[in-house]
Amino acid sequence: MNHVADSVRDIIEELRSLADPENVKGQARFGINTVHAFGISMPTIRSLAKVIGRNHALALELWNTKLHDAQLLCAFIDEIDQVTPEQMDLWAADFDSWDVTDQVCNNLFSRTPHATDKIEAWSIREEEFVRRSAFALIASLAVHGKKLPDEQFIQWTQLIEQAADDERNFVKKSVNWALRQIGKRNPRLYSSALSLAEKLSESESRSARWIGRDAVRELRDPKIIERVNKK
Repeated sequence: MNHVADSVRDIIEELRSLADPENVKGQARFGINTVHAFGISMPTIRSLAKVIGRNHALALELWNTKLHDAQLLCAFIDEIDQVTPEQMDLWAADFDSWDVTDQVCNNLFSRTPHATDKIEAWSIREEEFVRRSAFALIASLAVHGKKLPDEQFIQWTQLIEQAADDERNFVKKSVNWALRQIGKRNPRLYSSALSLAEKLSESESRSARWIGRDAVRELRDPKIIERVNKK
């Protein structure tokens, strides 16, 4: 018997038992691709992941089911030190929903030593969710990449500027997210991010203007300024 295959079948059955059709409708209203979704909440996904534990082989098998909730689960059960650059490219090519993209980038990919290389490569890719992944990684590393130097984030603001005219919703929102998170990292990066946000807010591109104005609004919030100045 194939233990991994048996485990996959058991997990899929468990996911089916947790299905919530009403939540599927709610997810669809938030722009989530629900074609292969059971509508399971993220707290439930996280709880199930804790029960299952880390298992790289299992994560690979679950990912290949193409089921939305199974792929969300993979973000929490894959073994970070087993993730390869090739796997990251394969999974990114499969991304078809913003929530799976963000959960995998935030909880798995950003914790690998390959994340910075993928940001550069994916930021110029044409596929909407692959490009989103680059900026989701930047946003995640702005919070969790404690050892990364300011210069790295300043370089990434150049990628943000280059992608700011992408009108596609899921790219535009991730570019904005990355810019805001960089600005909240520390006072030096705050100045750099706010300067770019102000520049974008005057852009001829409708997408860039939205990105810039939304970032300026958040970064000028007195509560945000106070929080940044404490760092």
